[in-house]
Amino acid sequence: MSKTFIPQGYKSLLSVKETEHAIVMIKDFFQLALSTELNLTRVTAPLFVECNTGLNDDLNGVERAVTFPVKDLNDSKMEIVHSLAKWKRVKIADMELPADFGIYTDMNAIRADEELDNIHSLYVDQWDWEKVITDLDRTSSYLKDVVKKIYRCLKRTEFYIYDRYPQITPILPEEITFVYAEDLQRRFPNNTPKERENIVAKQYGAVFIMGIGGKMADGSIHDGRAPDYDDWISEAGDGHHGLNGDLLVWNPILEQAFELSSMGIRVSPESLKAQLEERGCPERANLFFHKRLLNGELTPSIGGGIGQSRLCMYFLRKAHIGETQVSIWPQEMVETCKANGIHLL
Repeated sequence: MSKTFIPQGYKSLLSVKETEHAIVMIKDFFQLALSTELNLTRVTAPLFVECNTGLNDDLNGVERAVTFPVKDLNDSKMEIVHSLAKWKRVKIADMELPADFGIYTDMNAIRADEELDNIHSLYVDQWDWEKVITDLDRTSSYLKDVVKKIYRCLKRTEFYIYDRYPQITPILPEEITFVYAEDLQRRFPNNTPKERENIVAKQYGAVFIMGIGGKMADGSIHDGRAPDYDDWISEAGDGHHGLNGDLLVWNPILEQAFELSSMGIRVSPESLKAQLEERGCPERANLFFHKRLLNGELTPSIGGGIGQSRLCMYFLRKAHIGETQVSIWPQEMVETCKANGIHLL
């Protein structure tokens, strides 16, 4: 069964050449907006890290990283990053940045276990960012303020593209709506988490779903989160838990909720211990990253990732992520896309 969704009557609003130009425009404009809005300086980033340090993002804990031996290091194994969720936190500590300042970088990853469809690729490109905060900033209100700043960057980018390609009309609402995953579970107990996302994204246009990874009232979780970067167990206020979330918009081309970003206030030593216990992996406390955090060597921070190809796909009204990045696809998908006017780069 094909995993390719073909929108009825789909036709790209831009030619291939215009698309390539617009991709550069979006990336250049958005990263400058993000940098100035959040006080972030650009840094270079690794494509791979050493195995068994705990620095790589474990995603849901089951995805296999691409590994390779290094001849000049006695065949020590390296692994291609899934994301830089934990590496960034070490970086800002080593840079000794003051509170309210941070970093961003172009992150390129390979996720070999990804299930390929219109929005998932083997190749992942995103802006990974991390910012120093104080202990007093570890609140839901601070997280919401940061989300609003990022949303302003999205709004400005949308107008920037419309101003140059008037056939791409703005559709983002003026404000983003905040909702907790556990409230969605109570409101829509008979729906799956993805169905709940579709309902609220279509209703509001842009939503930030908070508290992802921790157990909800019925014992389920909204979506998987590794236990060692986002804090999904601490109290967030108003009877809720979770200091993280996903930024979703309604995608009218694909007719579904569309995740552009995941972010959160990072784990404290206390919440790291609790989350490792809840996920049944307390032995990870002995890894390099975790030791530094538990020893108080890493500053409190907030951070996240913003998908570059996803962002371009959304703003250019594309039906497939392969229209905004180069990757490898199943032959059946390639043929289906070609037959339906979807040009994979």
